[in-house]
Amino acid sequence: MSGNSFGDIFRLTTFGESHGVAIGGIIEGVPAGFKVDLDNIQLELDRRKPGQSKITTQRREDDQVEILSGIFEGTTIGTPIGFIIRNKDSRSTDYSHIKNTYRPSHADYTYQEKYGIRDYRGGGRSSARETACRVVAGAIAKQFLLSKGINIQAYVSQVGEIKLLKSYEELNLSEVNENIVRCPDQELAKKMIQYIDSVRKQGDSVGGKITCVIEGVPTGLGEPVFDKFHAVLGQAILSINAVKGIEYGSGFGAASMKGSDHNDVYYQSDDKKIKTKTNYSGGVQGGITNGEDVYFNVAFKPVATIMRDQQSVDEEGNDTVVKGKGRHDPCVVPRAVPIVEAMAAITTIDFYLKQF
Repeated sequence: MSGNSFGDIFRLTTFGESHGVAIGGIIEGVPAGFKVDLDNIQLELDRRKPGQSKITTQRREDDQVEILSGIFEGTTIGTPIGFIIRNKDSRSTDYSHIKNTYRPSHADYTYQEKYGIRDYRGGGRSSARETACRVVAGAIAKQFLLSKGINIQAYVSQVGEIKLLKSYEELNLSEVNENIVRCPDQELAKKMIQYIDSVRKQGDSVGGKITCVIEGVPTGLGEPVFDKFHAVLGQAILSINAVKGIEYGSGFGAASMKGSDHNDVYYQSDDKKIKTKTNYSGGVQGGITNGEDVYFNVAFKPVATIMRDQQSVDEEGNDTVVKGKGRHDPCVVPRAVPIVEAMAAITTIDFYLKQF
């Protein structure tokens, strides 16, 4: 299997399956001499881990990261950083009923067709459990970027039809973690939580959106043509489980605008910097960052596993019924916030190290 690594200079390679002994990764390219806050890494993992609230899967994993190499006395030494996260609450018997059956909208069929074999226990390698490894690398990347004045913050901006209509500039993003759905609008968050809980009780699932902002991005990150900043970041985000789309700045709304309205007009600020009066470009022009905030929206589909019986077929093509059982999120977006931040950080630090 290829495709287990991401990044050029700052490069993450992950390994492991959902119900294996452990998942883990190797991070290359972290500059030597950087002081790493290990408690902060664990804090980021805690934001992603299962079983943290009534609107997430009740699988109980403490997700304690074990650093194996690359960090000595809290400081990077320039060698690859190896780490593992042990799986402690996997219940493989929960999946015995789909050993020979294809679950609707899962990777069961495609994995079986591609490799001729699959790990049916929780989806194996296709499980979102793998994203915990990305959060570890992202936490280190975020710390490094913050030391350079670059801050990354994501939040839930939609659950089902419940939408946060305010722009990120109108919100207090320090309030994102003050509720279990991770929406900075506290009143709207209550409605989102109630809705997710009602969907859970119905044995169903619901999708949503996450908005992410990268502040303090220097001008010049990104390479022309195939390695545009937003193209590589798009690949990073689209590699996250359940993501169906990404839009930057004005996004798909630009299709209905005129150029005279959409163009970001330049001006010189009081501190003699070139700025834009608007930011419909989302901080990227010609594939290169222009010094404005990079912001984007990420659409997530409803979780494919629902607690209802569904029609399907088995490996022989015979009609069958997939029983609704197991422990799964009714809505993935609250736990996906740190994952989106992580992939944004991994992309940004890689471009930063290339540029500087």
